Amino acid sequence: MGRKRVIILGAAGRDFHVFNMVFRDNSSFEVVAFTAAQIPNISGRVYPPELAGPLYPNGIPIYDEDMLPELIRKFDVDLVVLAYSDLLHTEVMHKASLALASGASFMLLGPKETMIESKKPVIAVCATRTGAGKSTVTRKISNILKELRISHVIIRHPMPYGNLKEYRVQRFTSLKDLDRYKCTIEEREEYEPHLEREVVVYSGIDCREILKQAEKEADVIIWDGGNNDFPFIKPDLMITVTDPLRAGHEVNSYPGEVNLRMADIVIINKINVASPENIRLVRKNIKLFNPEAVVIEAESIIIVDRPELIASKRVLVIEDGPTVTHGHLGYGAGYMAAVKYGAREIVDPRPYAIGSIRKVYEEYPHIGPVLPAMGYGETQVKELEETVKNTPCDSIVLGTPADISRLMSVNKPATKVRYELKERGTLTLRQIVIRFLSEKLGKKYSA
Repeated sequence: MGRKRVIILGAAGRDFHVFNMVFRDNSSFEVVAFTAAQIPNISGRVYPPELAGPLYPNGIPIYDEDMLPELIRKFDVDLVVLAYSDLLHTEVMHKASLALASGASFMLLGPKETMIESKKPVIAVCATRTGAGKSTVTRKISNILKELRISHVIIRHPMPYGNLKEYRVQRFTSLKDLDRYKCTIEEREEYEPHLEREVVVYSGIDCREILKQAEKEADVIIWDGGNNDFPFIKPDLMITVTDPLRAGHEVNSYPGEVNLRMADIVIINKINVASPENIRLVRKNIKLFNPEAVVIEAESIIIVDRPELIASKRVLVIEDGPTVTHGHLGYGAGYMAAVKYGAREIVDPRPYAIGSIRKVYEEYPHIGPVLPAMGYGETQVKELEETVKNTPCDSIVLGTPADISRLMSVNKPATKVRYELKERGTLTLRQIVIRFLSEKLGKKYSA
């Protein structure tokens, strides 16, 4: 009996991890293709033989996901594996139905086959949707560990959008490493806040090797999840962040619902800006789907460094890309800051968008009058820059955590928006983390 022929549906992240964990050295299967979605400039490339291993001397081609039925027929595919995140349940089943109708079977791979166990304690921060506020929670936990003088590193969900050979293991210690690795805007959004606080960040394709290196320099590992994906490393403490601005998505998104059900701690974030009805719905769903979880309610506090650039001004709001694209939020922290600090007008950038930026609005028509910080490659960064220049405004509100001025010229004064987590109630993350560390490290820490 021949090898089963497989296509892995991905977005340059979990797809490569699933391949490494399940298929790379498995002679029962032949992965004939990856497909790419969500992220531009991924399809048309080859997953290189240096990463694919001896069973794939020519590497593995990467195609656009729109070609799936054609690829199933062309390669006589037996099995389609979904290996990316931030999809609504209906979208998952549409993809499954397309694969089945084309003659292939359809598979989702779970934690048992895809998680790696660590020798060190692991705290994982995940979410039910992109943009729920994982980064604020990760920073909060990192700050607690710093205050307790516990050595730790952050392993970030991979974003291998550049030369794949250079993404096997990445270690970031300073902002200069962002340039050295030629990071996209999305990568910078995730890494910069940690590097500014002098916290080491690992990322890349080979999670086994990454973990091995991280364990050598840290007593605790923080897994910083991407999108609403579940961890690649088995957590000892799993924290899931929910977003009541998208109430109901915590039980209607993949794999957001997985994260909700697996969580030890569930954070209901943004309660200072969400409606009481939405907060009640999220609480109800947590109780129904994970009644044993500890629940913490928290505010997402917006901080602006130069509020005078917003008050009574015509502003252009730039938001982080994933939150307002496949995250299905029409706007983010930048827009809320513009409203909070009294902008005279939030200028709609859509009429001034060019090239691939205009296509983003066509693909995601739910986006409001904000500009997604799309920057996957030099061409798109240039088109983003031209869109900014074309938009008539007095100043710019940067809702993206990335310093985009490192990649493009910004011809107007800009104010940067930050957001921090503030727990409500008597139970705090500090208390939970200290209790966890006392058990795992066998040392008593002061709350």
